[in-house]
Amino acid sequence: MKIAIHHNNWPSSFSTYWIQYCVENGIDYKIVDCFSTDIVSDLHDCNALMWHHSHDTFMDAIAAKKILFAIEHSGKIVFPSFNTDWHFDDKVAQKYLLEAVNASVVPSSIFYDKKKALEWANTTTFPKVFKLKGGSGSKNVQLVGSKSKAETLINKAFGGGFSQFNRANHFNYYLLRYKKTKQVSHIVKAFGGLIVKSKYGKMQHNEKGYVYFQEFIENDGFDLRIIIVGDKGFGLKRLVRENDFRASGSGNIIYDVTQIDENCVKMAFEINKKIKSQSIAFDFVIDKVTNVPYIVEISYAYAADAYKACEGYWTDDLKFHPGSFNPQGWMVEDIIKQIKISG
Repeated sequence: MKIAIHHNNWPSSFSTYWIQYCVENGIDYKIVDCFSTDIVSDLHDCNALMWHHSHDTFMDAIAAKKILFAIEHSGKIVFPSFNTDWHFDDKVAQKYLLEAVNASVVPSSIFYDKKKALEWANTTTFPKVFKLKGGSGSKNVQLVGSKSKAETLINKAFGGGFSQFNRANHFNYYLLRYKKTKQVSHIVKAFGGLIVKSKYGKMQHNEKGYVYFQEFIENDGFDLRIIIVGDKGFGLKRLVRENDFRASGSGNIIYDVTQIDENCVKMAFEINKKIKSQSIAFDFVIDKVTNVPYIVEISYAYAADAYKACEGYWTDDLKFHPGSFNPQGWMVEDIIKQIKISG
């Protein structure tokens, strides 16, 4: 039994933890380059492939799903699998998926026709939340407070479209990171993005031909992120940014387990039994009036280092297990189980 791992050098990559886990536990593995034209034959002696691909890396964005799904068709086990990955970094796909499995998802509206979108804007109420289908850390998200603003966005969506690299959002994101960490690299990235568009931004086409709005769920200034890996789950509370409505990417994290609503943990386990994802992060907001939890979006991946301070984890019987844990190790163990089951 051998596991192939595509290793990324960027911070907080799962692959660093996977390799460490394999070394510490005597699990046979080898490093592969998934961008090699010979990747299929390179895997001839492996039972599985693990690749933590990113939406922020252009090569990953255009190639990862195609390669992983092709390898899965060959009969090998992959992480992330099709069920785990097909909706990654696509909020529109997630809308359809969560509605299809009867999840408590934030109500939303998607239009592929400009006329119908404008008719909707003329009859709906505001505020609404506008989103592009891709992007993390709230980079492509804005609050729309009026019909005129919605119409402006609709016209742009069915005109020139939206660049997937927003300089203002990029600057604010890394400036906030710098304020939290005082790492000089973040301030360099913040100001660098005002001068030079990222490689990802240069290569990606403008987003257009659709427009997507979510209802604005008034809450008490936080969201809950619940992550399920196999039959275990963990989570944290994220406070919204200062003078903002967005919690994703804020860096304002509370790890106190008593502040995490176990109803959200229960929902996350139940929903993932339908989705069948190997790893899935649910972002919940709780309506401050009705106290109903709603899922905002989902993702198979997350910044691994941000969860080291979690106080423990739940098993799917909702029993809480205090202490440190290794979710990336769980991923490797789950892959090994799948290999054994597949024969």
